[in-house]
Amino acid sequence: MGCPVARLCYDRGVSSSAAPTDLYIDGRWRPAADGGRFDVIDPATEKRIASVADADAADAIAAVDAAAAAQPTWAAVAPRQRGEILRRAYERMAAGADSLAELIVRENGKPLPEARGEVLYAADFLRWYAEEAVRIDGTFATAPAGTNRMLVLRQPIGVALLITPWNLPAAMITRKIGPALAAGCTVVVKPAEQTPLTALALACVLDEAGVPPGVVNVVTTTQSAKVGSAVLTDARVRKLSFTGSTEVGRRLLEQAARRVVKTSMELGGNAPFIVFADADLDAAVAGAMIAKMRHNGETCTAANRIYIEEPVYDAFLDRFTAAAAALKMGHGLEAGVQLGPLIDADGRDKVQRLVDAAVARGARVLTGGRVPRGPGFFYPPTVLAEVDSDSPILCEEIFGPVAPAIRFRDTDTVIRAANAVDHGLVAYVYTRDLGRGLRVAEALESGMVGLNRGLVSDPAAPFGGVKQSGIGREGGHDGLLEYTESKYIALEF
Repeated sequence: MGCPVARLCYDRGVSSSAAPTDLYIDGRWRPAADGGRFDVIDPATEKRIASVADADAADAIAAVDAAAAAQPTWAAVAPRQRGEILRRAYERMAAGADSLAELIVRENGKPLPEARGEVLYAADFLRWYAEEAVRIDGTFATAPAGTNRMLVLRQPIGVALLITPWNLPAAMITRKIGPALAAGCTVVVKPAEQTPLTALALACVLDEAGVPPGVVNVVTTTQSAKVGSAVLTDARVRKLSFTGSTEVGRRLLEQAARRVVKTSMELGGNAPFIVFADADLDAAVAGAMIAKMRHNGETCTAANRIYIEEPVYDAFLDRFTAAAAALKMGHGLEAGVQLGPLIDADGRDKVQRLVDAAVARGARVLTGGRVPRGPGFFYPPTVLAEVDSDSPILCEEIFGPVAPAIRFRDTDTVIRAANAVDHGLVAYVYTRDLGRGLRVAEALESGMVGLNRGLVSDPAAPFGGVKQSGIGREGGHDGLLEYTESKYIALEF
C-alpha cells in the first residue's frame, strides 16, 4: 500500500483520506475499534491540523497479535535481507526529507531547518542499522578447563514495545525501530499523542521499503497508560524501549518488573555546560547556543545549567545574551525563524513558573523572561544571571529556551555542583587544556560528554545516561545488542 510522504500536508486542502491518520496494524490502515479519534494541534497557531485514530487496549492487543504472528518469520529472514529493507527505508526517508520536515514543524513547532536536520539524522539510524544487521556476532571458544567448547549466539529478543516522545518525533522512532528490525524483532510503536502524524508517515516509509505486514505496528492514542499496560502485561512482549520523563519511566519499570521484561530507558536530563576561563569564548558561545536553544530547548540533552568560571563570567554572558536575543521567533515554516513555539500550554507555563521562581530568589533577567502576546505556545529566548544555587530551575528539566548562568571559582567546586543532581545524561565542557578537559569529563557523572562541542548525538555512538537518566544505550553497536539475547551452547566433542 503506497502513501507517498510528499502528500503529507494536512492543512493545505488535502483530505485526510490522502494521508494516513488511522492505526497501522498488520500492514493495514484501520480505525480504532471504538471509532475514537483525537485532534492534532499546531502549537504555533493552536489550530487543529488533523484528526487521528485513538486506540484503546483492544487495538493495542491487536497490534501485539500481529507482531507476535510475524515474529518467527521476521527473525528467520537473512540479516542481509533485513539490512537491505532498512537501506531502502533510509533512501525513501532521505528523499522525502522536505515533506517530513514540514510535517514535523506543523505538529511539533520546531523551525524548518531543524526539522529537516532531524529527518536526516533520523534516516541515518536506518542506514546505520542496515549496515549493523550483518554484524550480530557470536563467539566460539574453548572452555578454560579444556573440557568442552563454548558457543554463544545472539538471538532476537522478540516482540518489542517502543514508546516515543514528541520532541524528536522522527529520530526517537528510527533510533528504536532501526536496531529492533536489524536484530530480527517485531515492534509495536506508541508515539506521543502530540506528534502522531510523523510516526504514521514513517509507517508509510517502512511499508514502501518492503517491511512485511505485522513487523511494524503503529498505535496512536490518548490513552497511554491503558495501552501501555495492556501491552506490557501480554506474555508475548519481551522488550520495552521508552524515551520520556523519569516519572513515567519509573511507572513503566514497575510494570515491566512484574513480568521481568527487558527494558531500555532514556529518561530526563539536567545537563551542565561548563566554561573554563581558558576556553575559546566564541566557540563556547556557539556551542551553548546549540546545546541550549536547538529544537526550542526541548531536548533531554539541552544545557540546563551554565557554569562559567569567574574571570570570563561577564564576557561570556554578554556574548551569549546577544546571540540569544537575536534569535528570530515565529512559526517554524516562516523564513528565517530560529525559535518556534513550545509543544503546549502546560510546557510553556512550566517554563514561566521556573523563571519566576529563579527571579524571586535574586536571578537577573538579561533577555526574555515573559510570555509574548498572541496565539501559539511561544516563549522567548531567556538568559538568567546570578541564579541562586537552590533555585528549582537548576533541579528540574526546563524543556524550554531558558539558560540559567552560575559563576564558579575552581574545578572541584564546579564538578561537585554539576554532579549534585539525580540525572546524568550528558555534560558539556569547554577548555583549551585537553588534559583538564579529559579529567573533568571522567569525573562528571554522565553517560556522555561534549568536550568543546555542543552536540553529541550520532547514530554510530552509544546514547544514554547514568543515575536517573536511564538504563541501557541506544545508537551504535550497543543499541543493536539491546534487542538481542545471548544463548550459550556447551559443546562436547
